[in-house]
Amino acid sequence: MEMTVGQIAALVNGIVEGDSNVKINGYSKIEEGKEGCLTFMANTKYEHFIYETQASAVLVGMDFVAKQPISTNLIRVDNAYATIAMLLNMVGSMQQNRRGVEDPVYVSDGVNLPEDIYLGAFTYISKGATLGKNVKIYPQCYIGDNVKIGDNVILYPGVKVYHDCCIGNNCILHSGVVIGGDGFGFAPENGEYKKIAQIGNVIIEDNVEVGANTTIDRATMGSTVVKKGVKLDNLIQIAHNVEVGEHTVIAAQAGIAGSAKIGSYNMIGGQCGFAGHINVGDHNSFGAQSGIPKSVGDNNILMGYPAVNQIDFARQVANVKNLSRTNAELSALKKQVKEMQEIIESKINNI
Repeated sequence: MEMTVGQIAALVNGIVEGDSNVKINGYSKIEEGKEGCLTFMANTKYEHFIYETQASAVLVGMDFVAKQPISTNLIRVDNAYATIAMLLNMVGSMQQNRRGVEDPVYVSDGVNLPEDIYLGAFTYISKGATLGKNVKIYPQCYIGDNVKIGDNVILYPGVKVYHDCCIGNNCILHSGVVIGGDGFGFAPENGEYKKIAQIGNVIIEDNVEVGANTTIDRATMGSTVVKKGVKLDNLIQIAHNVEVGEHTVIAAQAGIAGSAKIGSYNMIGGQCGFAGHINVGDHNSFGAQSGIPKSVGDNNILMGYPAVNQIDFARQVANVKNLSRTNAELSALKKQVKEMQEIIESKINNI
């Protein structure tokens, strides 16, 4: 959609510095700006690009002060990052404005399809499923028996939602996500492992986004719960009976073992691992590849394995870096001690 710089400024309550009649028909990163594109500069680390970018307009903060002449047009806003996010969301919503039912799809008898739904080809909707308003289900998705899906939900190609699971409003599930697969539950018996039936479900509350190929297992009994506002990256494993608190964010390849309870507003780095049956409080930050074997309180910054506070971790890293020097010094001391012992023994023998 083509707009002028002035029209965009009016939309975002911005102030134009330059030609408000210049037309914008695309978006780009500031270092890759081209004529006709809008970009943004929210981090001073990228400031040098603003003096050479070919983009037709740049969103900047109200407090930005140029150190060199600028050839492009500026749109001053309160928060450049939030503004570009809003504009990109508008563009994305227009691109995804699909409606209708493609062929072939299978919809079980008795399932009501809202008028504004989109069902992609080869989608399967099982009996008892409930679909909210403005739901978009892309090709090759599977919706199991008695699944409940709220309003404004997007399921990208290949999402599988097993029976009895619930997805709230305004959720996004990316390709390859599996919701409600069996938890990893087995009972040892006579040297073998007998499968334990997983009869619970998964509940995903409102405004949750789940990245590609992430899996959330159903509870053995009860529910595995992902609370409102949670953001999950790609390739995450959430095991049976786990609870993830509100507005927690988890980066790729993290794993949470069964029955762990993760609090609200936590930030979890990539490849973190949480032991089962532990409780993690609120407002914690976990560095990438941290291992959390026991319960944690609130307001911590932890990293390493086992995870420790950042000061102790920095000391550990420093000690590891010094190991070779320490080893050399120890070897030298051993040599000196041995030489002294030989001298003492020689003097004793000469008495």
